Amino acid sequence: MSVACCVPVVECVYCLGCVRWVWKKFLYTAGRESENWGLAIASEFEPVPRFCRYIMAVYEDDIRNPISTPPGGYGIDPDWVIVKKSHEDTQGKVSPYLIYVDHQNTDIVVAIRGLNMAKDSDFLVLLDDKLGQAEFDGGYVHNGLLKAAEWVWEAESQLLRELVERYPDYTLTFAGHSLGAGVVTLLTMLTVKNREKLGLLDRKRIRCFAIAPTRCVSLNLAVRYADIINSVVLQDDFLPRTTVALEHAFKSLLCFPCLMCIMCLKDTFTMEEKMLKDPRRLYAPGRLYHIIVRKPFSSANIKPIVRTAIPVDGRFEHIVLSCNMTSDHGILRILTESQRTIDLMLERHQSTDSMNIPEQQRMDRRDSLAKEHMEEHKAALQRAVALDVPQAYSPSAYGTFRNIEEGPDFGKPGESSLTISQKRRESWDELAGRLFLDR
Repeated sequence: MSVACCVPVVECVYCLGCVRWVWKKFLYTAGRESENWGLAIASEFEPVPRFCRYIMAVYEDDIRNPISTPPGGYGIDPDWVIVKKSHEDTQGKVSPYLIYVDHQNTDIVVAIRGLNMAKDSDFLVLLDDKLGQAEFDGGYVHNGLLKAAEWVWEAESQLLRELVERYPDYTLTFAGHSLGAGVVTLLTMLTVKNREKLGLLDRKRIRCFAIAPTRCVSLNLAVRYADIINSVVLQDDFLPRTTVALEHAFKSLLCFPCLMCIMCLKDTFTMEEKMLKDPRRLYAPGRLYHIIVRKPFSSANIKPIVRTAIPVDGRFEHIVLSCNMTSDHGILRILTESQRTIDLMLERHQSTDSMNIPEQQRMDRRDSLAKEHMEEHKAALQRAVALDVPQAYSPSAYGTFRNIEEGPDFGKPGESSLTISQKRRESWDELAGRLFLDR
């Protein structure tokens, strides 16, 4: 009898807690998480709209005869599309992709499209993400996305080697959206770990643009690879903020209150310090670019800005409840807003006559930006070590796929990642030296 009397009280307390959580979520705005970040400049953000167009070109069955092109077209010369594979070609192992040699921008581009809601195989890849299932380079990654990236690597690594050797001055760029963003993130990491298979490709020639990515790498990897991996998030986009396992999230789509309940419990009872020290928790990868296009609690557009940083804590940890949380995830919406943003940036440059500056001064600016990014990367690594983020140390020089755990960076079977991390604790000077001398 006494237990039965307590049930209504517990229910009331729980309901009040959920109401308080929802109220705080409605008051939470997307701009808050990046308000202390620096502003991106035109030269570093300029490639984003172009890669969005390349990704959208993957949706076309025939590039030469497109059915639906975005404003401004795809910007692709069909004669230089080296490979284009469909779901049938990949047997559902990975989303469709293309390999394109962009002679105008001296780029070799691998572009992978996002989730196809009509393909069960895409959902199987996305939902294969049990916590702590896949280890890679001293951290944890999304298992399904890792397998998809391995498939692309096995299928195309020989072609990529031929292309980077044929065009030694070109950059090798991986670009993807949503599901494809997670695949290109892990494909970039595989490429870095196996550069000898591409003719000892210089790390500086590799880069990645993950557009609206899913959370796919542990915190130590997210920070460690921030010098080459860039994540682009449009204001309220839900996917980079979805901390609930994607399997549970998609199962709960038909029961929105169920999803909110799960998120409420996680946010209420999980301390930030515990989140940072959980080596299996996944995050949005690399350097983050946050596009702000609206005022809080408003649908009216403002002059867009882009903020960028390599945060260790505060990597899009909170869902923003707004009517734009799903529309901000669409690739066409991101293309539109990123193009509007870069047009405004270039307009500001022109108004100050900065477009007419001497070429030497342009090169000095680029060198200065690269130096600033390197210093910021060092500071992020230092903060990760200071916060005791598990295995926050530099990557090993070599490694391949699933046999990474057999290398010297891992302990004996049965040892937890935290135990290994404590054994491998090193000073900041050793960390910085090992990481940056490798370049």
